[in-house]
Parts: sequence; structure tokens; C-alpha cells
Amino acid sequence: MKSSLSKLAAAVVVVVIVVVAIYSLRPDISARQNTNVSVIASELPRAADSGLVPLDIKLPAPMFVGTEKPIRVGNLRKFSIGERPPFPAPVGTINVALGKPVSGSDDAPIIGEIEMITDGDKEAADGSYVELGPFTQHITIDLQAEHNIYAVVIWHFHQEPRVYFDVVVQVADDADFISNVRTLFNNDIDNSAGLGAGKDMHYIETYEGELIDCFSKGIKARYVRLYSNGNNFNDLNHYIEVEVYGKPAKSE
Repeated sequence: MKSSLSKLAAAVVVVVIVVVAIYSLRPDISARQNTNVSVIASELPRAADSGLVPLDIKLPAPMFVGTEKPIRVGNLRKFSIGERPPFPAPVGTINVALGKPVSGSDDAPIIGEIEMITDGDKEAADGSYVELGPFTQHITIDLQAEHNIYAVVIWHFHQEPRVYFDVVVQVADDADFISNVRTLFNNDIDNSAGLGAGKDMHYIETYEGELIDCFSKGIKARYVRLYSNGNNFNDLNHYIEVEVYGKPAKSE
């Protein structure tokens, strides 16, 4: 009997020793997890430390949630809505186009007044948009001083899904667009507007507008010009609002 008890006791001791050894040799999972978390946290961009904050873009009410029928346009970006991530820009960045003078190639719009393009109204309702004539037309915004431009947001028309053609956005130092002209966006793939063939994609208009990233290009300019050449619904050109996000160059 004693022999059996001795064997049982010895077996228990062996089991205890094995268990202790396993736990002593096992990596500390909680420590490893904490290390991973700290590494991930250290890799995240810290907007406050970098002086960047998300742009506060006030969006109009959406008029549709999807496309009722396929839009057959070449070089068309996949349709998405409500998915645009926040756009970081320097602290103090605002819409410097608000209320600024606007001129255009069509000095007698079919609908609306050219000044409506910078009046702050981005809604899709009738009476909120300007309708320009057919063929290639352009509008020019005078920021009235040189600005560091970080983003341009365009709302052509968003009562329904449409694609506008030959959309080109340029900036320059002079109103005639002769000095220091730079192209920020160009989806005129066949150079029908005569400004050079572009590589940007066509896109479907939505209430979010089309945001053009200028921050990475370090754009500094006074004048912003936008071209278009009709749309997939008709030959006319429309603008609801154009916003230019930036800061006066002299303040930086």
C-alpha cells in the first residue's frame, strides 16, 4: 500500500514540476500584446503634433443613394458614396473662395448667376446651380491674394448621377492664365479641350463633391480656373459650388 502511495506521490510531484516548467518557459502573452499595441499606437499619425486637422467640409443633403442605371462612359471611376476619408490640412485652413469674385467664358448663363458658384449654397435644388452654354466652358475664381491651396472641392450637379466631361482644374498667378499655370486635375483623355491630354478618371457626381488634393503638390496661387464640356445627359455645363481650401500665403 505504502509503495502505491509513494508511486502516486512521485507522479504528482513530476506533474507539478512539468507544469511549473511550462509556465516558466511560456512567453508572457499579455506583455507581448501590450508591446504590439504600443508599437501600433506609435505608428499612427498624430494630427495634433503635425499641425494637421481634418477639413471641416459641410456637405449638402444627398439627392440619391445609387445609380438607377449603368452610365457607359470610358475611363470611369467605380461609383462610391459616403466613403471619402477625412482630408488632413494645416490648422486654420478655410474655404478661401467663399464670396470671392467669379468670371466665366459664358457671360450670360442660361440659368442662375455666375456669382452663385462661391455663395456657399451647395444644395442640389433648382435655383442653387448655374447653367452655362454648350461646348467647352470655364469659370475663374479670383482669391484676391496669393494663397497656399490644399484642396479644391467641386459640385457640378447632384440632383441625379451624372458624369461631366473634360473636367480640368488649373491655377495661375494672373487672371489671363499666362504666368505659372499649373494643372491640378485633368480627365480630358483625348485633349478635346486643347489643354493637354489628362490621366485622371471620369467620376459620377454626388453630394460629396469631387475633392482634389493640392496639399501634396505644394500649390501657391491666386486664381483658380475650372473647365468642363457638357455631361452624359446633355451638352450643357453646370456648377453648384466650388470651394478652395487654403490659407493666405503671407501668413505662413
